[in-house]
Amino acid sequence: MIHSFIFSEGKLVGRDLELEALRLVQADKGLIVWVDLDNPTDEEIKSVLEGLFHFHPLAIEDCVTPSSLPKIEDYEDYLFLVTHAVDFNRKDKFATTELDLFLGKEFLVTFHQKPLRSVAALTERLAKNTGPGPRGPDRLAHSLLDLLVDNYIPMLSELHTELEEIEEVVLRETSSKEFVSELLKVRKDFTKLRQIVRPQRDVIDRLARGDSKFIRAALLPYFRDLRDNLSRLEEAITGYHERLMMAFDISLNKAAFEANEGIKFLTALTAITLPAVLVGGWYGMNFDHMPELHSPNGYLFVSLFTVVTTVLMAIYLKKKKWF
Repeated sequence: MIHSFIFSEGKLVGRDLELEALRLVQADKGLIVWVDLDNPTDEEIKSVLEGLFHFHPLAIEDCVTPSSLPKIEDYEDYLFLVTHAVDFNRKDKFATTELDLFLGKEFLVTFHQKPLRSVAALTERLAKNTGPGPRGPDRLAHSLLDLLVDNYIPMLSELHTELEEIEEVVLRETSSKEFVSELLKVRKDFTKLRQIVRPQRDVIDRLARGDSKFIRAALLPYFRDLRDNLSRLEEAITGYHERLMMAFDISLNKAAFEANEGIKFLTALTAITLPAVLVGGWYGMNFDHMPELHSPNGYLFVSLFTVVTTVLMAIYLKKKKWF
């Protein structure tokens, strides 16, 4: 689906134009065009990215092919950015949606295969046409990226809540196979998030330094603020990841401790029965010439000896805190 917004002097003057009308608008140097491709068909991709804007084939290929990492490419007439929106819920867990941007002097083209809250929020804001509108595509790009980063916060809060639940289980209960599996899944989510946020911060940092001619000087402080927000998010994610690894280590140590306790108990049980086993083995050899066999008090003596040595062994192990 193709959505389009046309701005003149900061005001929305048209939207959702036909391709031929967009071609005429593109030729007008006084207008700002935002074209959003929302889960487009192959024909729509070809007609807009190739036919209307004539983007480089490599940029188009990177756009339609899912990328696991954010990136930025500087072409002569535009910037190509790959960013990632994130989402998290207890049912579907961690998920990412790629948002690609083509940023030029007088146009912004966005591409995404799934609906995005950041795009929907900006579309709704522009449709109301309240307040001053964007006077450049760089302002539109910043608004999209700012909304995209803002949506990281509730997702991070959800992960933080799950982390606290994991820590409570680690300290309260014996770790089960299901719990360890869940812990590893959350660890994988944090790892994915770190792999996205850090390069995304680097992408924004390039824009915030003023190296690109497509970002006006007046907007550099806004991009620097966006970069700082991503830096704070990265620090929070790193801290949560370290806490998760600590919980994982505690879980492994508890499992090892419980296994050692079981081994100690079995060893103590074996040690307690050792006197009876030795005495039984000695008198179970069936030798004919054994003086104790002909003693009238031999059975009583052996029984007392076995009981006393067993009790002494139990007292010794108790002092050693083996059980």
